[in-house]
Amino acid sequence: MTTLTRRLAAEAVGTAFLLAAVVGSGIMAEKLAGGNVAVALLCNTIPTGAILYVLITMLGPISGAHFNPAVTAGFWLRRDMTSGDAMAYAGVQVAAGIVGVLLAHAMFDLDVLQMSLKVRSGAGQWISEGVATFGLMLTILLTIAARPNAVATSVALYITSAYWFTASTSFANPAVTIARAFSDTFAGIRLADVPSFIVMQLAGAALAVYLARAMLIGSAKASGPEPAE
Repeated sequence: MTTLTRRLAAEAVGTAFLLAAVVGSGIMAEKLAGGNVAVALLCNTIPTGAILYVLITMLGPISGAHFNPAVTAGFWLRRDMTSGDAMAYAGVQVAAGIVGVLLAHAMFDLDVLQMSLKVRSGAGQWISEGVATFGLMLTILLTIAARPNAVATSVALYITSAYWFTASTSFANPAVTIARAFSDTFAGIRLADVPSFIVMQLAGAALAVYLARAMLIGSAKASGPEPAE
């Protein structure tokens, strides 16, 4: 198996499990919360943070554990990835994310193919996605520079927090956003609202790349996750 193939396989497994956890925990949370939205969100948040820690820890040494086209775009902007590799990563992430959503539906005996009707629109939601993705990318880059072994912990804790301090509950990921459009459940998003989320996510990631670069001038340069050969 070639190096790129192994990296793409890791991205596929990680993104699929991430979406299965996000959507599956949302379905379970909605079933158990009895209409209490705060409890449902909490029950959706904890598994998401937990699975991120596990996936980044086990797959980071193989692919860098992006699971997110915005993160991949950020490393491409830093010239840590070729254009071809970045496009391959993004394509696999989106496809695997949809597979993860379909698996979550199957596990809970729901219609496997769905389209979300959940409206997530408006300035507050859009700003939230820009802020959430900016913070995620900055967390990754500055933690890599300061303490590389803490990336899994930092990202998991950041997303756990961002679920609660952003109005959008922090999608912060174009693959997650697209995949969740195929789930008419607690975690869903209407397809018409997806493009605005993605634009803000990519803008937030790009801004974080340039701010991190400025903040790290004069210190050891932050480098992208180093995939195993």
